[in-house]
Amino acid sequence: MRITAIETLHLAGGITVHAGPIQWLWVKIHTDDGLFGLGETYPHPASEEAVIHSRLAPRLLGQDPRRIEALWTSMFDAVSYSGWAGAEMRAISAIDTALWDLKAKSLGVPVYELLGGATRDRIRTYNTCYDHISFLDQPVRLAESLLDSGISAMKIWPFDPIAKITGGNYITPNQIEDGIRPLRLIKERFGHSIEVAMEFHGYWSLPCAIQIANACEPFQPMWLEEMLGQDNMAAYRELASATRLPLTISERLMTTWQYRELLSNGAARVVMPDVAWCGGLTQAKKIADIGAAHYLPAAPHNCGGPILHAATMHLAAAVPNLYIAESVRRHYADEYIPIVGELPKPVDGFFALPQGPGLGIGLLPEVLARPDLVRRLTPAAA
Repeated sequence: MRITAIETLHLAGGITVHAGPIQWLWVKIHTDDGLFGLGETYPHPASEEAVIHSRLAPRLLGQDPRRIEALWTSMFDAVSYSGWAGAEMRAISAIDTALWDLKAKSLGVPVYELLGGATRDRIRTYNTCYDHISFLDQPVRLAESLLDSGISAMKIWPFDPIAKITGGNYITPNQIEDGIRPLRLIKERFGHSIEVAMEFHGYWSLPCAIQIANACEPFQPMWLEEMLGQDNMAAYRELASATRLPLTISERLMTTWQYRELLSNGAARVVMPDVAWCGGLTQAKKIADIGAAHYLPAAPHNCGGPILHAATMHLAAAVPNLYIAESVRRHYADEYIPIVGELPKPVDGFFALPQGPGLGIGLLPEVLARPDLVRRLTPAAA
């Protein structure tokens, strides 16, 4: 089997989701025996597409797609000298995922079988609350809605509007009370029946992060996620020493090399690779494994498109140290459907193991026929 062409696809205007249009870039690896693999990354298709066609395609065309580790190393070599921790690694991530999809299809098995096989019978999930119900205005109603659908863990980010006012450089006691309010109301109403993770998107200074963490402690959130930017692990270590709550860091870190520093300083209590950013399934599995070597669980980040969602579920099926897998109810129940069709929904807070062969998912013919679909193909030389 040989790679005959690399194709990228995205919708010119993006896909309208909860917060507005989002740009999901899909990559399709074609082979001489008619099989193809599908991968995905986001959110800047022009940049990622350029890397795929100009830098990575020459390393892939004519090669055996089943040699995934060798091809990953070759792609990394193609971009490493000029800088790889951005669009370059997102591009590699999409291609790597497509290679796993392709190889598993060629063998007629789900991707997770190639990652070592299933380590569980179902996958626990939490809901990231891009929802029709606002966690700022109706946190109790949102939590009740999730519990009614069997989901008993959720993630919210009520401090973000405050950070946009203060630049994350200060926070008043009244603002802390405003930020805590959704968490407090949910926990007062439902207690331990629902877990609540707190997301901060890296907006805060270290002193503010310590203040907020201390204020959150009585309500026992599941974790505090990305309170600081991810480029100063010493500051994260200081934050970790100032709170009893677990810190989750790393959705924007890429490859085992960046995770090595995070894990060696002991700040993180949960590792959170994003398959579409960290280097694909090849790197995500290794990142979960080095987390396990530090006795840390993995909770893969999954806020992108439907191909990432499928890849995340295969990763979650395979890694023995899974804590919980992220999902977005509004995505799988609504916004993915026009792209890939109906997807399985969680039952009692758990997804069933994903089905194959490969990732078990594909773009609908209607998507491929859309007039706003942007396609670019780099074929092998004749």
